[in-house]
Amino acid sequence: MADLTDDTPRAATFDRPIRTVLAATVITVAGVLPVFLIGGLAVQLGAELDFSPAGLGLAVAVYFGVSALASVPSGALVERYGPTMVARASLLLVAATMLAVAAVARSYPVLLVLLAVVALANPLGQMASNATLAHRVPPGRQGLSFGVKQAAIPAGTLLAGAAVPALALTVGWRWAFVAAAVLALAILPVVPARAGRAADPARGRGGRANGPLVVLGVAGTLAAGSANALGTFLVDSAAARGLSPALAGLVLTLGGAVCLLSRVLMGALADRRSGGHLNTVAAMLVVGAGGLALLHLAAPLALVAGVVLAFGLGWAWPGLLNFAVVRLHPQAPTTATSITQTGVYAGGCLGPLGLGTLAEHLGYPTMWLVAAAAMLLAAALMLAGRRMLLASLRRRADGTVPPPARPVRVPRQRRPARIRAEQRETGGTRSAVA
Repeated sequence: MADLTDDTPRAATFDRPIRTVLAATVITVAGVLPVFLIGGLAVQLGAELDFSPAGLGLAVAVYFGVSALASVPSGALVERYGPTMVARASLLLVAATMLAVAAVARSYPVLLVLLAVVALANPLGQMASNATLAHRVPPGRQGLSFGVKQAAIPAGTLLAGAAVPALALTVGWRWAFVAAAVLALAILPVVPARAGRAADPARGRGGRANGPLVVLGVAGTLAAGSANALGTFLVDSAAARGLSPALAGLVLTLGGAVCLLSRVLMGALADRRSGGHLNTVAAMLVVGAGGLALLHLAAPLALVAGVVLAFGLGWAWPGLLNFAVVRLHPQAPTTATSITQTGVYAGGCLGPLGLGTLAEHLGYPTMWLVAAAAMLLAAALMLAGRRMLLASLRRRADGTVPPPARPVRVPRQRRPARIRAEQRETGGTRSAVA
C-alpha cells in the first residue's frame, strides 16, 4: 500500500532544476546561519556581552522556539503570496538583523531580542524553499533535492566555525555578522522568479490531513530534541570521559560530515524507491537510537560508532520527512510541511533544555539513554502517523471524505477533464511514491 499519491500540481514548471536546488540550499543556509554564528562565536560574545553557557543555551532555545511558533504562519504566507516573495523577505530580514547585531548589540538582552527577530527568517526561508523544490524540481529528483537542501543545516555549522579564525580572531566578531548580512544580500539574485504559484487557501485546507501531520510533528519534536543533543553536549560529554577537547572536537566534526553526506545519500536513494519513505524514516530513528545508547559507554570505539550511527542516521531524516510530506500534499506543500517543521523546531528548543537539565542532575550516561528512548518513541509515532495517513487516503478514495473544493468553474465542454482531475485527487490514480 502506498503512503502517498503522486499528483503534482498542473502549474509546476521543471525548468533549471539545478539552479532551483542551489537557491533553496543557500536560502536555507542564510536562515540558520545566525544561530550557528551565536554558537561558534560564543567565547567572544560571552566575554564582551557578559553571558554564561546557560545564557547561550537560552539564546538557542529562544531562536528555535520563535521558529516553531512562526512555522505554520510562514507556511500560510508562502501559500498565499508565493515562495519568491517570501524567500526575498527572509533574506532581507536576515541581512537587516545581522547588521543590527553588528551595530547595536552591546548587551545580552539586546542580542536576545535581535536573535528572536531573525528567527522569523528561518521558517520563512525553509517554507519558501520547500515550495520551490515542490513546484520546480521533477518528481524523480525531489528526494535528492530535499536531501541537498537539508544538508545545508550542517553546512551552516561549518561556515560558522570558519568565521572564528577568519574574522572573530582577526578583525572582531561583529564583522562576522556583517559578512552574514552580505551573504544574505548576495543570495537575493539567485532566488528563482515565479518559483511556483500561490495556492488557494481553501484548497490547501481541503487537501491536508492535520491529525496525521500533528503526529508526525510530535515525532519530529522527540527525534530533533534527541538529535540536537549531539551537537550541544557531545564534546563536553566526551571530555568528561577523559577525551581531550581537541579530539572530542574532531569527533564532532566527523559526525557533522557524516550527517551532511547521509542527508544527501538518503535523498538520492528515496528517488529510487516507489514507496516506504516514512517507514525508512522510522528505521533510521531506530538505528540512530542505538547510536545514542552507545554514547553512554566509556569505550572510545563505542563513542566513534555511536557518533557515526547517531549523526549518520539519527539526524539524517529531516529531508526525507519533508519529501514524504510534500509528495502527500502536492496542492499545499508548504502548509503541510509547516506543521511537521513546527515539531522539529520545538525539538530544537526543548531538547537541549530538558536533556541539559537531566545531564546536570543525573550525568551524561543517563542523558544519552533517555535521548535514545525518546528517539525510539519518535520512531513509533512516525509509524503511527503513517498508518493514519494511509487511513485518510483510503477514506478519500472510498468517497467518505469530500475532495478539496475547486473554486474555479471549468467550462462545460471540458467537464470530462475536470472529472479525471478529481479522480486523481481522490485516489483514482494512486501511484506509490512514499
